[in-house]
Amino acid sequence: MAILPRSSSGDLWKDHRTLNNLNSAPTKLIAMRFKVFIIVLLFPAIAFAQKKIITHEDMWMMKRVGAPQISSNGKWIVFSVADPAYDEKDQSTDLWIASSDGSSKPRKVTSSKGGEGNYTWSPDGKQIAFTAKREGDEMAQVYVINIADGGEAQRITNLSTGAGAPAWSRDGKMILFTSNVFRGAFTDSANKKTAEEKKKIKYKVREYTSYPIRFWDHWLDEKEAHLFVQKAEPGAIAKDIFSTINITDSSEFMLRGDAVWAPNNTDVIFTATTEYKKGALKDPPNNVYAININELKLKTLLADGADHNNVSISDNGKFLYSLAGAINNNKVYNLDKLVRYDWPAMSRKTILASKLDRPISKYMVTDKKIVLNVEMEGNDKIYSILENETEARLITTATAGCYTNISVSDDGTIVSNYESSSMPAEVVRINGGMHANITDFNAAKLTALDLPLIETFWFTSSKGKKIKNILVRPGGFDASKKYPLFVVMHGGPASSFKDNWGYRWNYQLLAAPGYVLLMTDYTGSTGYGEKFTQDIQFDPFKGPAEEINEAADYAIKKYVFVDGNRQAAGGGSYGGHLANWMQASTTRYKCLICHAGTINSESQWGSSDNSIGREVMNGSAPWLPGKGWKQNPLHYAAKFKTPMLITVGEQDFRVPLNNSLENFTLHQRLQIPSKLLVFPEENHWILKGENSRYFYAEVQKWLNTYLK
Repeated sequence: MAILPRSSSGDLWKDHRTLNNLNSAPTKLIAMRFKVFIIVLLFPAIAFAQKKIITHEDMWMMKRVGAPQISSNGKWIVFSVADPAYDEKDQSTDLWIASSDGSSKPRKVTSSKGGEGNYTWSPDGKQIAFTAKREGDEMAQVYVINIADGGEAQRITNLSTGAGAPAWSRDGKMILFTSNVFRGAFTDSANKKTAEEKKKIKYKVREYTSYPIRFWDHWLDEKEAHLFVQKAEPGAIAKDIFSTINITDSSEFMLRGDAVWAPNNTDVIFTATTEYKKGALKDPPNNVYAININELKLKTLLADGADHNNVSISDNGKFLYSLAGAINNNKVYNLDKLVRYDWPAMSRKTILASKLDRPISKYMVTDKKIVLNVEMEGNDKIYSILENETEARLITTATAGCYTNISVSDDGTIVSNYESSSMPAEVVRINGGMHANITDFNAAKLTALDLPLIETFWFTSSKGKKIKNILVRPGGFDASKKYPLFVVMHGGPASSFKDNWGYRWNYQLLAAPGYVLLMTDYTGSTGYGEKFTQDIQFDPFKGPAEEINEAADYAIKKYVFVDGNRQAAGGGSYGGHLANWMQASTTRYKCLICHAGTINSESQWGSSDNSIGREVMNGSAPWLPGKGWKQNPLHYAAKFKTPMLITVGEQDFRVPLNNSLENFTLHQRLQIPSKLLVFPEENHWILKGENSRYFYAEVQKWLNTYLK
């Protein structure tokens, strides 16, 4: 893969319920639960028998509802639905459409063995472009299906290097898309020739003279992403719009991945860096460029040292927007700001939502308003900026759950996904401050499960900080009993525990065998202001771990059903780092679980796919004096005593295998009970069905051994 995504919360240092009212949950689901409540009053024995504790199968087989995309006229919504299976060959993903007013039931519009993705409406709302790898395709291609007239989807691209991320021109006549091509090859024939030549090479070697060399779970190769345009019809010839410009001459060019059409249908706006091989020295800035597809001339729009992403242009052609974050300012974390420029003059820079001080994960522009997805203290909310205003105002009033993947039509109709810790994502329409369900694919299954609502509480730490926490009770909870406490620690650290549904560390499934979960948003978490996230700098483990332990003490005192004599702790990525620091600093836990965690900060600096962020976190390169490098779990091995389960994906290049091997060797050398699980096909996350089932089973076995 040639496009380097922005840093995520998966262990990059720079990164990234209480149900208070009935309106904060999907209407249909509330109705179903109300019916169940009535049945419980009338027939308690029967109702109780109907409720069951969640199993891995229950969780895994939930339908996965993808991001909604609303047509420009606001009438129709397209979204994907994945039917999961434990065997990947049996899984399928298809496109569905639904009326935005809920007047008709959702219906499936594709049905093929290869899954569909990257779907987007044509400007007239009659067609949908998407990517798929169907029978006869060696690589994914762009397909178009006519919703208005019906019929089968037609493939419109035919590149040997494949096609992704389609975007319609404003007049609906052209398609813009990406393809990963060999550097210097600007035609499909040139790419085919290069591929054939490489097949003839008998030796196998990877050669590098610059950094980075790999990302997430793959080695970087000599391919790079380019932008292509062609007519939106089968058999049209695709044109590489980088073919006559010199931006790709530099071996340090890297397309960011987001590209949009200007209203004139001839200019393409995109973000890219020309310094990505300086990643060992600094964070490469992403600039904003424009190319005229007819003249193939490049224009630099923004190159101000900021990290630009998610560019957009208003339909009326008045403004260009971008999310822009400060980088290389010696801060471990910086909020992206929404900036606006007059288009095409690129004058009058204006920072929008300047008072928000919360992460903006997505924004959508219409001529009348801008709609934003915003992370706020464990929930994802929706804000808007009205025409002629610059500050954001809250739209949604729900105090529970998360709204994600917003999509907005020209008339201002808003749809999104909505999920919570007790239900996977569905598609909803925002009505005022409330929402109405468009889909309810998993409602029947959820009604049969005992999924206690989460509870949140705050406490003031010994250092005077207000810290938010989530408490999760197990299904079948009995307040008269005492339950072991499982302290789960989130990754990042620039991340947070949200009221949402997950598959890798599902709250309900972790609690199911009879544990109370405690999840703390320690210093360094996101959604609590930029400074709160930045305050972890130079204190990578000690401070957050102390806050987590204080949260556990607080929970034990507050909740009489928590057994303070039976505590365990665990987490993945940065949460795994914290598990190792807990090993080095406390014996309060009966056992620990470390997934993809760092035991040796210095070797992690040199072997991970990102190094400069770790230097910023710790205050220097590892061979120089630095405040944070002293907090290296390996240096405190003499204090290790607690049994530990260590798990890792062999294809993990974020926290590579060597750290888990080093960790296990250390525990074995110290004769501490320990177990190592290496998943050969997995990366930083455990994603495959059977692997996930085994992972959860081993976690529960480990907890049961030391807590029951």
